[in-house]
Amino acid sequence: MPRVPPITGKADVPAEHHPVVDSVMAGSGNVRGPFSMLLQSPKLAARILPLVTFFRDESVVDARLRSIAILSAVREREAAYVWSAQVGAARRNGLREEVIDLLRRKGDPGGLAAEEREIVTYVRQLMRTNRVDQATFDALQKRFGVQWLVEMTAAANYFAMLSGVVNAFEVAAPADGDKLPI
Repeated sequence: MPRVPPITGKADVPAEHHPVVDSVMAGSGNVRGPFSMLLQSPKLAARILPLVTFFRDESVVDARLRSIAILSAVREREAAYVWSAQVGAARRNGLREEVIDLLRRKGDPGGLAAEEREIVTYVRQLMRTNRVDQATFDALQKRFGVQWLVEMTAAANYFAMLSGVVNAFEVAAPADGDKLPI
């Protein structure tokens, strides 16, 4: 049970903020997860929401590789709700079950393809230490370029932020979603 009552629709916010709820619902069909808490501050939710569509529709980072970064960050933050939601997206984006399983169990990425391994290593370093070593940074910058690296880093941190929201407010993962180990 969340620590505060979740926002589930327009009835839970003043009329002046109904357009923000409409925008959230346009993307997912309902209000759930992080936005059920973020809508406690409708102005904040309105400013964060465009990042959802940016990462999904406009980022230069390929959806499959972005899913690796997102799942790596979310797993490090142990956010069961965001993990559950993003595993479904990762599968739709073509991410192999082998990679999902490895991230779920925080396994060694040594056997992954170079680009996959480099992303996992980069995001894990960033989430664990707030830094990335030069060799790891350089490998991704050389492979993909600066804009790609900025957008991948931002995506990982955006989903880490959403993880912090659901964890702090104890938003439970859907019962039928992919589970993190306890």
